[in-house]
Amino acid sequence: MSPRPSRHLALTGGLCLALLTGCGSSTDSGDDGGDSAAPSPVKVVASTNVYGSIAERIGGDHVEVTSVISDPAQDPHSYEADTRNQLALSKAQVVIENGGGYDDFVDRMLKSGDNTSAQKINAVEVSGKRASADGELNEHVWYDFPTVAKVADRIAAALGKADPDDAAAFEKNAETFKAKLTPLESEEAQIKKEHGGEGIGITEPVPLYLTGASGLVDRTPEEFSEAVEEGDDVSPKVLKETLALYSGKKVRALVYNQQTSGPQTEKVKKAAESAGIPVVPVTETLPKGEDYVGWMTSNVNALSDALTR
Repeated sequence: MSPRPSRHLALTGGLCLALLTGCGSSTDSGDDGGDSAAPSPVKVVASTNVYGSIAERIGGDHVEVTSVISDPAQDPHSYEADTRNQLALSKAQVVIENGGGYDDFVDRMLKSGDNTSAQKINAVEVSGKRASADGELNEHVWYDFPTVAKVADRIAAALGKADPDDAAAFEKNAETFKAKLTPLESEEAQIKKEHGGEGIGITEPVPLYLTGASGLVDRTPEEFSEAVEEGDDVSPKVLKETLALYSGKKVRALVYNQQTSGPQTEKVKKAAESAGIPVVPVTETLPKGEDYVGWMTSNVNALSDALTR
């Protein structure tokens, strides 16, 4: 079945035009018509370009953002920061990390440096999410839109504290950004209405907040997705059980993390393709040239398309 254009969320290439201060992370250096120099932008360091993108949308020209991880080929779980990152963190006024064990290099570098005044935003702590009694915390909270809205408010508050003169602009930009999340949540609700209770497969827990909000049930053996996330080998028994989901057509789609693929996840992908089950690729960081809302719009649209095939 072909995709239904009326269901698709519009990509937000024009998001920057809607912001009061414009987008980007440039530094004001032009003549403002007065004798005083333009104020220096607030220095922000984000562990990944996911949070860097959000900070740029809220801060506009009043921030200078450094995203430590911006290459989709890098695995944030195993990333080793360098001296350039340490220098950026030493000068940062606002630091944004995911938390939950995802980007521990940020805390290690802050502790080893002498920057004690930086405001730190931990997205997992902001989310309020906790591990269940019999499970582990899913730390990929940037796939949870209510959490992202909370993080946007925290970023606006931190920027306003660092630059009080522009605090109102930061608050307004955060409201504009959060308004762009509403259609994403509406699309999740529509998927839930049409496909709630249907099964999907994953390679690791990256997209589970998105798929869960869409009413979809992950049928992947937990031992498989946890092993992949931890970089461990999957036992032959668990791999066989996982592959049977696709040969037996027990799931409607495979949501596949492109960023940490390996021989066993490739077997799962091939099994899905051989069975005619759609594969929905996701990543942990923004593809080149994308902003957060445009990226998530593509992810939700791809999931919707897969379920209607």
